[in-house]
Amino acid sequence: MVLSNVISLIKLLFVKDKELYVFIRNITGYYPKDIDLYRLALVHRSKPVKLESGRWANNERLEFLGDAVLDIVVGDYLFTTFPNKHEGFLTSTRAKIVQRESLNRIGNSLHVDAHVKASSHSSSHNSYICGNAVEAIVGAFYLDHGYKRAKKFIIERIIKQHFNLNDLVNSETNFKSRLIEWTQKHRINIEFALIDTMTDSDNNPIFKTAIMLGDIFASDGTGYSKKESHQAASKKALDRLAKDQQFKQQVLSTAY
Repeated sequence: MVLSNVISLIKLLFVKDKELYVFIRNITGYYPKDIDLYRLALVHRSKPVKLESGRWANNERLEFLGDAVLDIVVGDYLFTTFPNKHEGFLTSTRAKIVQRESLNRIGNSLHVDAHVKASSHSSSHNSYICGNAVEAIVGAFYLDHGYKRAKKFIIERIIKQHFNLNDLVNSETNFKSRLIEWTQKHRINIEFALIDTMTDSDNNPIFKTAIMLGDIFASDGTGYSKKESHQAASKKALDRLAKDQQFKQQVLSTAY
């Protein structure tokens, strides 16, 4: 282990992108083997780069891969850590860890924004650039070092350093799950309907979802993904049920 570290340090003396090498080492625990993967992981789609092949590229493919790796590692870790918990608990807890808000918070704390290449206009409008870059870095690391090290990186450097599992378990930020549980308890039909899609000024897709409780319109919400729009609409519906007793009674009257 000591010899490999010495070799890595010697190599570092002769590379042109020392700052990025050190940055990746600091957040993952390992020096990059293929630095180009991490360069691409930090390229937002608003400012794509031209590859040697002539193709223009950004970090979206690595983001997709990182999202999948995070899902399986976090799921594996929770499955082992909580052997007596049911599937719903595991799903909800994993969602709290891998949701965009959590990853964006981690990205900000790691100062990923200082390394992301994005247009200034896009940076000011897309609040999830750092979180998306974290996913892309995970994807790059998986390709660079394999699953075993990726699992160690995610558990040791992401989960354990940025989450208190006890606090996480006791918190409830999955508004959709809470709303569905409420409807099941009171025997209310619930429907999530995509009612509109649009784009922002940077051509990022925006989704708008409406929620029907029984046959009554409850709320709508928007987000940069269908999942986010579901959460936003669910939060509004829960707030309305808590504050508007007349609306709540109307919904309860539709029980099957």
